[in-house]
Amino acid sequence: MPGRLGLIAGGGDLPLQIAQHCQDAGRPLFVVRLRGFADAAMEAFPGAEVGLAEVGRCIRVLKQAQCDSVCLAGNVARPDFSALKPDLRGVAMLPRLILEARKGDDALLRAVLEEFRKEGFAIEGAHEARSDLLLGPGPLGRLRPDAAQQADLRRALEIARRVGELDIGQGAVVCDGLVLAVEAQEGTDAMLRRVAEEVAPALRGREGARRGVLAKTPKPIQETRVDLPTLGPATVRGAARAGLAGIGGEAGRTLVLEREAVIALADELGLFVVGVEAS
Repeated sequence: MPGRLGLIAGGGDLPLQIAQHCQDAGRPLFVVRLRGFADAAMEAFPGAEVGLAEVGRCIRVLKQAQCDSVCLAGNVARPDFSALKPDLRGVAMLPRLILEARKGDDALLRAVLEEFRKEGFAIEGAHEARSDLLLGPGPLGRLRPDAAQQADLRRALEIARRVGELDIGQGAVVCDGLVLAVEAQEGTDAMLRRVAEEVAPALRGREGARRGVLAKTPKPIQETRVDLPTLGPATVRGAARAGLAGIGGEAGRTLVLEREAVIALADELGLFVVGVEAS
């Protein structure tokens, strides 16, 4: 049995799924709920609420709880650094974090992780805390991409990787070889809304005549223990509203939340969800 996990929880379903898995498996758990981000459901687990810039307090409560490893999971919007209320450790870190943030999200995350490593914590990725979340190769549901859709997937993955090299985002939407959107700070759901609301219907599919794909892949420079691409039921609904034929993620490096719900929803709406092995 692994040691006690310190789960630093942002928003969304991922922290809850990890916490429930630890509880079901009998693994000791302590949850640091990030104020303003963590879901109220996380209060059901032993833990403490900590402000985003209270770095010293975060480390202190994790040590008091005798945590061996730390897992950062969930959504945290890039902060307005001028509005943060740091403790003494946070004040000391802030200039470096601002500098790293200018390089991109991945550089910022690596700087945060380094603080925990220096304090003796092992860093555990969400996919390590709960390996059954990983998307495997091949389709999840009953539908598979045809030859044209596979070509769009290859193109979308290529675009996503190029965007990722610049530490911008993890996803892209392609239809008939044409790039309709790339993901930036707004995230996948907002990108899909943009496709549904702003891309001309002639350039994308629709219900009953679906065309185009969403592809997600980690950034080539990415710290994969923190920010792997994630898809869930909301991703499937967003892709369906955008008229897309399906979703592809890099196998072994994409997380699937609520897997059974994703499969059922994709089958109901007529989309494929597939794990693509890296070429």
